[in-house]
Amino acid sequence: MVTAPDQISRLRVALSLTGTGSSDFDLSPGVVLPAGRKLRPAGVLMPFVETRTGLELVLTKRSSALKHHPGQIAFPGGKRDALDTDIRATALREAHEEIGLNPTHVEVLGQLPEHETVTGFTVTPVLGLVTSEFTPIVEPGEVEEAFRVPFDHVTRLANFSRQGRFWQGQMRWYETVPLGPYYIWGATARMLRGLAERLAQ
Repeated sequence: MVTAPDQISRLRVALSLTGTGSSDFDLSPGVVLPAGRKLRPAGVLMPFVETRTGLELVLTKRSSALKHHPGQIAFPGGKRDALDTDIRATALREAHEEIGLNPTHVEVLGQLPEHETVTGFTVTPVLGLVTSEFTPIVEPGEVEEAFRVPFDHVTRLANFSRQGRFWQGQMRWYETVPLGPYYIWGATARMLRGLAERLAQ
């Protein structure tokens, strides 16, 4: 049986590999991005919780009242503030604000390459291991719900599929890795696939 320590070891190896970043557009080579666009740095936390049956990843469902990505499944995170010492600090601060995760209760394992979003951010995924008992307390202005998904579901390439829709007159393709009532897609699924690809090496 695969245990949480085994999965943590696999994560450490995956994070040690080199690789390039990703974007919301890299599955759609026909999309032309505007020259000179300005991208803002952001950080998200992939918080893994250890259980008797293996790791589980905490995800959120964003508030439907938000300007960007309302109602979508996402990692806790947001744009970097001037007071953040680095992008890891951003991810930890945002997770604390959005789901009540104390930064001192997170062991940062590493980070993945940046991901460019359609909303003009370069997002750095920071992977962390929650080191104490944790019950999410969501910030209702930003988060509608916090829930967990099994490590195996979001790290197995066979669970991912690509779908498409028209966006600004062009077909744009994106990753999905749905689970039950949760439609995990777009940037969140694309970053998870990047992790899954590393784990498969």
